[in-house]
Amino acid sequence: MRKMRGLLQVAVLGLASLCTSTAKPAEQVPGVTDTEILIGTVTDLSGVTAIQGVNNANAIRLMFDEANSKGGINGRKIHYIVEDSQYQVPRAVQAMNKLLNNDRVFMTIQDGGTPMNNATWPMALEKGTPKLLPLTAARSMYEPFNKLKFSQTSSYVDQMRAGVKYFIDSRGKKAICIMYQDTDFGKDVLAGVTLQTEAENLKIVAMTAHKPTDTDFSAAIAKLREAHCDLITLGTIVRDTMIIISTVKKAGWDVDLLGQAASYDTAIATAPGGTGEGFYSMTPTLYAYPDDPRPEIHDLMARYKARYGFELNYIGQTGISVAQIALAALKGAGRDLTVDSLVTSMESLHEFTDIYGNTYSFGPNQHHGSTKAFLAVIKDGRWVPVVQAPLAY
Repeated sequence: MRKMRGLLQVAVLGLASLCTSTAKPAEQVPGVTDTEILIGTVTDLSGVTAIQGVNNANAIRLMFDEANSKGGINGRKIHYIVEDSQYQVPRAVQAMNKLLNNDRVFMTIQDGGTPMNNATWPMALEKGTPKLLPLTAARSMYEPFNKLKFSQTSSYVDQMRAGVKYFIDSRGKKAICIMYQDTDFGKDVLAGVTLQTEAENLKIVAMTAHKPTDTDFSAAIAKLREAHCDLITLGTIVRDTMIIISTVKKAGWDVDLLGQAASYDTAIATAPGGTGEGFYSMTPTLYAYPDDPRPEIHDLMARYKARYGFELNYIGQTGISVAQIALAALKGAGRDLTVDSLVTSMESLHEFTDIYGNTYSFGPNQHHGSTKAFLAVIKDGRWVPVVQAPLAY
């Protein structure tokens, strides 16, 4: 009996040893190690919106690197990977596939472009990977509600509704027209203009649609002029906006042009020959110029220029704000970082104030950080607010 008991003990110990040697370790959180958090971005570094994507990604990298130099987040350093979409959907899908499946990032941040984000969201959702605060104001970034979807600023629809309302109510405009990119982004802008003109018991007088790469707008401008438009709203970004403004001025047509956040760019304000003078745009936040009197802003701008050799533009400032939000959320998520702890931390950010004084609030049922929209105009090569308070509709 003693011998049998001894053999049984040996067998049990052997079985325990076998179970220990073959048991799988707990599933590691993708993109998270003891020392590192892997974060990616898919944005335009060489296409038609590269002036935005490069500035934005540089700003995020600056903030992440500065956080790393101070010890990182809860004992981990951020490893930041940026992939070029060239503002093309197939390239964005390819880049996102790399980040999700090859690099296995913990999350992405400020992925650029409405069409590109709409195409890559299903990929991220399937993987359970957050795409934090994409670089677009499209409603699809926070609708329909999903625990992984967080958007930073007012939507293109909100911006255009507020802007159109102002020009109708305060400037007496009645013949509203629109030129827009025939993309998800452009259609969001069109939706905002359409909703507000209908709310004002008006109709859009004329409209034209174009590809993001189009460069000749002579026929489109002629069509709108024949329709006697007194306000042209633009679902355009940087290059097409500048070409349209130039074409209108060369035609000698004195008509107001109104854009949105994607066209609120210092490149348009400083275009050669004062091309952008008098151009209006809606914007979620106001650009802080290098001569801003606040010491902390001046110091940040100097650090950016010293590292990259050029000024931090408006979209770069957006990257600074988003990086600050992300760093706060990652810190709040704690050492045991998971997607769920990140989401909980994001939802706890109420009245979070960035370096520029802008506030954002999130919650369990509120993943849209702000609905504010300001109206600005280009004057003497600078963006100047038309009214100091944000507009509503």
